[in-house]
Parts: sequence; structure tokens; C-alpha cells
Amino acid sequence: LSILFLVATLLLCSCGQSSKKKDDSSISNDKIIQVQQEFLNNLSLLCGMSFEGHETFSKDGRDSWVDKKMVMNVKTCENDKVLIPFYIDEDSSRTWMFLLEDKGLRFRHNHVDSDGTPHEITLYGGYADDTGSAFRQCFPSDNYTNQLLADSIQRKWGVILADDMSLLSYQLFFFDELVFQADFVITLSLIHISEHTR
Repeated sequence: LSILFLVATLLLCSCGQSSKKKDDSSISNDKIIQVQQEFLNNLSLLCGMSFEGHETFSKDGRDSWVDKKMVMNVKTCENDKVLIPFYIDEDSSRTWMFLLEDKGLRFRHNHVDSDGTPHEITLYGGYADDTGSAFRQCFPSDNYTNQLLADSIQRKWGVILADDMSLLSYQLFFFDELVFQADFVITLSLIHISEHTR
């Protein structure tokens, strides 16, 4: 696990303090959407597959999930959305939602019971900023999330694919500081990797 964390840590500059707005004012919204579509396309390459993962980092003081089994199941893949049910041991209430909307790529956490009843805290997340690539996107919390969670924490989520599609990392930041990371090893050989930019 330490090796996996080292590899992912080399990539995590993505969504921490280095995830500042780019100075290049020429970056067009169309180009940003194109890059976000490329990221969604790369996620779609995993459709129909499941991958096991583990917690590789948790900030001191947080509840640790290091002994829990995690599984991501890339279940629904369409041109404008990818849905990934995410299991922690026997808890199947979570689904990661990647939705390409008019405002850009949105990442949401859907929490529902087995009977379809939504949890009180659900659908939180945010829209991708303009620092992403075909392999990495960062999602600062949106207004809905800030109102739902009703605290002063500035949250940001990072979802990172290794350039060779061998690893997927899920990250959570508070005030640009990494507080949680889980890594999923992708054990397959993929071709036609969609790459607009790195």
C-alpha cells in the first residue's frame, strides 16, 4: 500500500495547493469541456468492471477505513455520465456520479438505502475546475454542498487516473490539505486511451 500511496502522491499535486487557476486567460470554455469529456471517456473504458481498493492515507484524528474492503463498480457509462457504485465492506449505499452538464463536469456522491430511500446527506460534490486533464479532475465543493453540510470547511475532491490506466485514486481535501485517499488498482490492459492533455 505504501508503494501505491507514493505513486499517487506524485500525482496529487493535482488538487492540493498547486490547483490554482491557470494564468492562461486564453483557455476557452469549449476546451475545458473537451478535456472533461476526455476524462469521462477514459472512465468509460472501465465500464462493466469492478476493482478493489484500500485506504492509503487518512489524516490523524479521522476515522480510518484501512481495514475495510472497498470496491468500485463502473456500472453505467453514457456520453454524458458515468455512474460508479462504491462499496465499503457490506455497505452498498454509495454511488459516485460523474455528470457532464451545461456548466461542466460535475461529481456527486449519491447515498441511498437498499430500498431507494435517499440519505439525509446525499448528492454532495462539485463542478470540476479548469486545472484538469484527461486523467485528472478536481472538484471544489459547490453551493449545494456548502449549504447541505453547513460548515466552514472548504472541501475539494480529486479523482486521478494514472497515465497508463493502472491506478485510480480518490482524494478528499480540506482547505487544500489532503485528509483522505483511497487507491484502486486497475488490473487490465487497455488500448485507445483517450488523451487530450496531461
